[in-house]
Order: sequence, then C-alpha cells, then structure tokens
Amino acid sequence: MKTFKIFVILIAAIFISTNICACKQGKNNHQNANDEKKGKTLVAYFSATGTTARAAKQIAEKNGGELFEIIPAQEYTNADLDWNDKQSRSSIEMSDAKSRPELKEKKDNMGDYDVVYIGYPIWWGVAPRIINTFIESHDLNGKRIIPFATSGGSGIEHSVNELKTAYPDLNWEQGKLF
Repeated sequence: MKTFKIFVILIAAIFISTNICACKQGKNNHQNANDEKKGKTLVAYFSATGTTARAAKQIAEKNGGELFEIIPAQEYTNADLDWNDKQSRSSIEMSDAKSRPELKEKKDNMGDYDVVYIGYPIWWGVAPRIINTFIESHDLNGKRIIPFATSGGSGIEHSVNELKTAYPDLNWEQGKLF
C-alpha cells in the first residue's frame, strides 16, 4: 500500500511539472507572438518640467522604445507655465482649443513605428495643445496609440477622451497616469 501511494504521488508530481512546463512554454510562445505583432515602438513625449520625461524614459526602457521629445519651437519659461496668470502663454493656449504651438522639429521616420506612446502633463484637465500639433503633424493612421500622462491631481480619462474625440480615426488604446 505504501508503494502504491508513493507511485501515485510520483505520477502526480510528473503530471504537475509537465503541465507547468507546458504552460510556461505556451506563455513564452504567446509573449513572443505579441512581441512580433508589436513592432517598433516610439515613445513621444512633451515635458515642461521634466516629470513626463522621466515617465517616458521608464516606458522606453520597459518596452524597448525609441524616445522622441516633443519640443515647442519657442520653449516655455516659468512665467509661460504660470497657470494662475490668465495672461500666461499656457493659459492663453489652453483657453483656445484651436491653438497649435509650433514644433521645433518633426519625427521624420514615423512609418517605421507600429506603436506610438504619446506622453504629456495634464493641463486644465486635458493634453497641452502641443500634443494636438504633434498628432496633426504626423501620420499616425494604422498605429497603436497609447497615451500616458503625468499629473499632480487630475486623472487621465478626460484627457484621453478629448483626444479620442478629436482624432476618432486613430487606434487609441488604454492610457496610463503616472
């Protein structure tokens, strides 16, 4: 009887270890298939104070993406970013939904990317207008667009919904707030 119990335990152990190995191999095969589907990744971001830049670097490291900083042609000064001043540059831009701050440069080889992360600080509950400039200046059709944002108090949902409404033909995915 004791030999039979040992035999059953041994068979059960072999069965469990075989299934664990098969599941792990299946997971790796599934992950490799997802990696192949993912293609080349770009992490484009606008960062006025450096906070969003740090988040972008983390995303690029985790996903093997290439970083691209969205830089305005005219850099923002501290006075420009004073949201308490209704005459500051950021306040004026954000009060005009059609405002499109000029980019310092465009990303030339957008056709090389299948996945584009777009990062920004949340201003007045939405993405800064320079994000609209970036989107409208590049062909993002057919790409997976993954927004990410940084904020001291706002959630990301409203900003993502605004982008989805403004650009409904793009393939938006779930955003993440840092």
